Amino acid sequence: MTIYAYRYGAPLLVASLAAAASLMVAAEQMDTPGVRTVAASPADASQDNFRSAVVRHGANATDPDRAGIWKAAMPPKGTMHGEFENSDPIGLSAGVTIKADCSINWVDPDSGKRYCFSSATSLIVFLDAPHSYLARALKNWDRINTVASP
Repeated sequence: MTIYAYRYGAPLLVASLAAAASLMVAAEQMDTPGVRTVAASPADASQDNFRSAVVRHGANATDPDRAGIWKAAMPPKGTMHGEFENSDPIGLSAGVTIKADCSINWVDPDSGKRYCFSSATSLIVFLDAPHSYLARALKNWDRINTVASP
């Protein structure tokens, strides 16, 4: 089997590289408007769906509550509620209250409780050891709330 790999491997490699190169040349010659990078402005919004979505969702907004196309996936205010008054459990486990909008959340399969996260990174870190993070978050939540309310 090794003899065949040496005998036919080089021609197959050359053929694969030639095919890839021809595909790259063809792709460069194609005129696809959806691939070009163009600054979005309200005047351009009618030209294609992408630009209109960018304008509609405020990609150029400076207000942090409306900035970014991903904000379209946010639940309407007041519709989702999580434990710790929507505070991020990772922040609480570190002793800091970080408010979240519940667009990124996790429901504990054991208790059915919803926990809201301020970022996807926070959720991924949390999922490594959810029970230990929740125990620390609950301990710090109780401490923060007893200090805040005399």
